[in-house]
Amino acid sequence: MSTARILVVDDDPQIRRIMRMTLVAQGYAVGDARSGEEALEKLNEEKYDLILLDVNMPGSGGLETCRWIRSTSDVAIIMLTVRNAEKDKVAALDAGADDYITKPFSTPELMARIRAALRRAPLSAEGGPQIIALEDVEINLATRRVTVGQREVRLTPKEFDLLHYLVT
Repeated sequence: MSTARILVVDDDPQIRRIMRMTLVAQGYAVGDARSGEEALEKLNEEKYDLILLDVNMPGSGGLETCRWIRSTSDVAIIMLTVRNAEKDKVAALDAGADDYITKPFSTPELMARIRAALRRAPLSAEGGPQIIALEDVEINLATRRVTVGQREVRLTPKEFDLLHYLVT
């Protein structure tokens, strides 16, 4: 079982529902978004360890969303799509995706690719949980949580990254 947080981004509500059920059954915490724009909003509010991103979506498509995410984050991104042409795979990987899965795919293959992507995800410098304590402020680099006294302070991913940069 894992406590990794996964964001499922797909415009099809049935796919989001099935993916959520499958991932929750495997022990993952799951968020979902129906568009690239909604995904970007969620990423500004919470930290995710992996993103499952559909290529074909209205508005900001998957490739544009992938480029934007990659420009601000090193979160693992797996593209999900019906497109299986080599040029589509190359475009997604060049946009910043870590992996590319064509639909339909099997659940065991998806789970294996998720586990592999999470294994490659960046860890703290020591390879495990790391906590920085400054007087009554505690910064947990592994969970990206900040507490002041006994109260947790909610930070956007950018705010957390800036705080981490300033204290190290």
